[in-house]
Amino acid sequence: MSNATLSPLPSADHEVAARLREALLAASFTADGLLDLLGAPAYAALARSETVPALRATRGDTPLETLVRLFLLQQPVPYARVEGVLPVHACVAGGWLTRVGDAGGDLAATVDVRPYGGPDGEDWFIVSDLGCAVGGAGGIGSRDEGVVLGVGGASTTLAGITVRTPVASALDLGTGSGIQALHASRHATRVTATDLNPRALHITALTLALSGAPAADLREGSLFEPVRDDESYDLIVSNPPFVISPGARLTYRDGGMGGDDLCRSLVQGAGERLNEGGFAQFLANWQHVEGEDWQDRIRSWVPRGCDAWIVQREVQDVTQYAELWLRDAGDHRGDPAEYQARYDAWLDEFEARKVKAVGFGWITLRRTSAAEPVITAEEWPHPVEQPLGDTVRAHFERLDYLRGHDDAALLAGHFRLAGEIVQEQVGLPGAEDPEHVVLRQHRGMRRATKVDTVGAGFAGVCDGTLSAGRILDAIAQLVGEDPVLLRDRTPAQIRLLVEQGFLEPAPR
Repeated sequence: MSNATLSPLPSADHEVAARLREALLAASFTADGLLDLLGAPAYAALARSETVPALRATRGDTPLETLVRLFLLQQPVPYARVEGVLPVHACVAGGWLTRVGDAGGDLAATVDVRPYGGPDGEDWFIVSDLGCAVGGAGGIGSRDEGVVLGVGGASTTLAGITVRTPVASALDLGTGSGIQALHASRHATRVTATDLNPRALHITALTLALSGAPAADLREGSLFEPVRDDESYDLIVSNPPFVISPGARLTYRDGGMGGDDLCRSLVQGAGERLNEGGFAQFLANWQHVEGEDWQDRIRSWVPRGCDAWIVQREVQDVTQYAELWLRDAGDHRGDPAEYQARYDAWLDEFEARKVKAVGFGWITLRRTSAAEPVITAEEWPHPVEQPLGDTVRAHFERLDYLRGHDDAALLAGHFRLAGEIVQEQVGLPGAEDPEHVVLRQHRGMRRATKVDTVGAGFAGVCDGTLSAGRILDAIAQLVGEDPVLLRDRTPAQIRLLVEQGFLEPAPR
């Protein structure tokens, strides 16, 4: 199906959007207002595309209930009820609302408008196609390949891991409904957003206008195609159509390149478009190919002149992966023979490429002038604490510190224990000494690492006052060990504790 079958979109007129925004806020049509009205269960059900609880909670005629039925539940509402809540004439003329029913006595929304709370309490609104607020649940993609989805888990994950420092320029590749561009507008002087789908660019303009955010430079085209050769950025973000599928049936999720080539192209192309010190952050899928280490595969994508932090969050075998995305498109609800044929096509594609599994995760690049860039690739399927933007930024700052300090400089340095670190001693009940000691973070990546008694003692007294070397000399005296030998063998452990964020260099 083509975009021509989709409903016409509202005008991106800023005056109409401002009036609509004012009316929505006046009725408490916000994330907090929805939670208060619907209650947590019905609110959570909406995120799963289940509307019955919200329908039951909006049987009254308050302004907020009217707006929920109109924009979130896509129910026709009598003209008279809407007239007291919204500037109806402007909304109809601007295309936000349309008359329906035999006599045109009811009004219906032309787009989904979902309240979204910004990181500092901003009241934002994410616009998407009708019924597409939370992703592909229920076979959205099977209706029309040109639909524009709202905010799903991938969108919020990327927004959470993005480094949020003030920058001159930011680029959002594959902007979709504009959520990443909206976040970037808070801390970037200039925001450029690209998408292959012109409908997505229009909806991004609506999202920004309705959220009261500055307009972005919107450009049509795939990935970096709309970016001029002389342009570079301080921040590049992308939640790309990363699904590895046979063909490109669904624009919003299928990249249209073979295997994981789209994600590879995205990562490889980012290096030359980053300013010094700039970050590029992506969500991606990658193939686990028979006879090939997945870490080596992704490391080969990293462009020259960039440090990288690659985190694999999940791995699915090819059958799980195919089933996930077949359900996403609603194929499991259609003709069984067609479903089987599509399933076969996925497995044929994977077999031809010798793919055994598919990984999902985050890739962060940072442009550096260092002679030897550092690439860290790891598997971390454990819970983390979002937002992680500060954690990501701190990872690269610690990398710079370690790269600039040899063992002698490390021993001369001063450190302090990071916040909310606890020590756990593991061993048999009643044993005089623990089998091992674990340091555990309760913030950020929530890492845990084993240390020996020297490492635990060292970390415990790091408050920035004494140098690492002096602390080790004191420990050597306590445990009766040669201080020279202790100084020789401990820097590697200190380096690991700094790298993983358990210890922080203390300013002098």
